[in-house]
Amino acid sequence: MGKSYSIPILPLPFEVESKEVLRQVNKANRALAELKGMATTIPNEAILISTLTLQEARDSSAVENIVTTQDDLYKAEIGIEEQLKTAAAKEVLKYREALRRGFELVRKDALLTNSRIKDIQMHLEGNRAGFRSQAGTTLKNNRQEIVYTPPQNRDEIERHMANLEAFINNPDMSEVDPLIKMAIIHHQFESIHPFYDGNGRTGRIINVLYLVINGLLDLPILYLSRYITQNKSQYYFLIQAIRDKEGDNSAEWEEWILFILKGVEETAQDTIRLVQGIAKLMQEYKQILRPAFGKNYKHELLNNLFYHPYTKIGFMQRDLMFDRRTVTKYLNKIVDLGLLTKTKIGRENYYINDALFKLFLTYPKHSDSTAPIESVTE
Repeated sequence: MGKSYSIPILPLPFEVESKEVLRQVNKANRALAELKGMATTIPNEAILISTLTLQEARDSSAVENIVTTQDDLYKAEIGIEEQLKTAAAKEVLKYREALRRGFELVRKDALLTNSRIKDIQMHLEGNRAGFRSQAGTTLKNNRQEIVYTPPQNRDEIERHMANLEAFINNPDMSEVDPLIKMAIIHHQFESIHPFYDGNGRTGRIINVLYLVINGLLDLPILYLSRYITQNKSQYYFLIQAIRDKEGDNSAEWEEWILFILKGVEETAQDTIRLVQGIAKLMQEYKQILRPAFGKNYKHELLNNLFYHPYTKIGFMQRDLMFDRRTVTKYLNKIVDLGLLTKTKIGRENYYINDALFKLFLTYPKHSDSTAPIESVTE
């Protein structure tokens, strides 16, 4: 059944803010603060939410070996070739919807309750099964060996999740830095493994929402999924090392916390570069569009080109509230300016922002192909 692990009651019963952890948390906080400021250079928050949540949806799903191409994903999101939409693309889009739903909920009152976590998981998996109530769930590696058996009893799961909920929402329970708490929360949630399916992806959504409810970010734009995918073997090793260590596992907790903090720092720096790239592109497009359109130029025209690498006449009609003939004329003019590529798919013309597409393709690539730890219910 896998080694037994006694899930701790939070807060952890030992000091977690070692000198090395404090040094790394300072680096991570500085990078995060810079990202928070950089995000304000994009005047329309919907652009960042739209573009970055789609990237996160793809990367988080890749952790679970649900892989889709950028192009398939973009086409699936806006309904191109609906009948050809891949199963992987559908899963990725469900993740994006769950992430958006979570942000919509927590931005109201900065609370991430168990009912909201269930809501997020429901959007991911498309069912209302809630917390596990039947025994038999185990975590297996790619050799089908049981590496961990999470709590099997519904009452035990509820008890641990109530403690986690309090730890997430009550700052008086622990005075440690929120980024350290985020690392602890992530490990605790994955060890409780409260759902039949979707625990990994739900846990990664909790990460970014925790940053938002603590004011470290205004928007959900810092995603660790790419970092986790790039370091997948280390990620699973460090999670399991805490569970496997008998007796004092404070050193294993420190290694895990440092891993997550380094991930926050690196990911914030990568995201800063990506946001800078989007801002630079938008400025370049604006400098061409404004004189070309003169008094007909509108901010909505520019914004529409950056919500998504693909746009079409209907999208621009919605945003600019112009008639179809005018919008078609505008889009064809932008193609002539060299800012979009026009392509016909099925019966409809689509307009591709190749520069934005290329920017996402050059964003750091995945590298670690380690198989995920699978949740199995027998």
